[in-house]
Amino acid sequence: MVEQWTFLTNHAHVLVLLSQDQDLRLRDLAEQVGITERATQRIVGELVDSGYLTRRRHGRRNSYTVHADTPLRHPLESHHTVAELLRAVGDAGSSGRRSRPNPSR
Repeated sequence: MVEQWTFLTNHAHVLVLLSQDQDLRLRDLAEQVGITERATQRIVGELVDSGYLTRRRHGRRNSYTVHADTPLRHPLESHHTVAELLRAVGDAGSSGRRSRPNPSR
């Protein structure tokens, strides 16, 4: 069996998705990243606590603001910002939901 892995963490995947649609529900984030809702809730909480996201409550829903000027955490990447990551791997200015890429292509 071949182990599947990716170059980006689930934290990065969540940031990319929220930069594309700030109103995504945790359920939708979890589905698109491929993790549980509980794991998504933990990741979003860590990103909020670390200053990468701001969470705003709108009735029963949340919306999120990605703080693109925040430097990346690891010492090897700390001279780069979230904005640079988003430009490299996502469409930081786009909105709307995206489907997950089909790995069979």
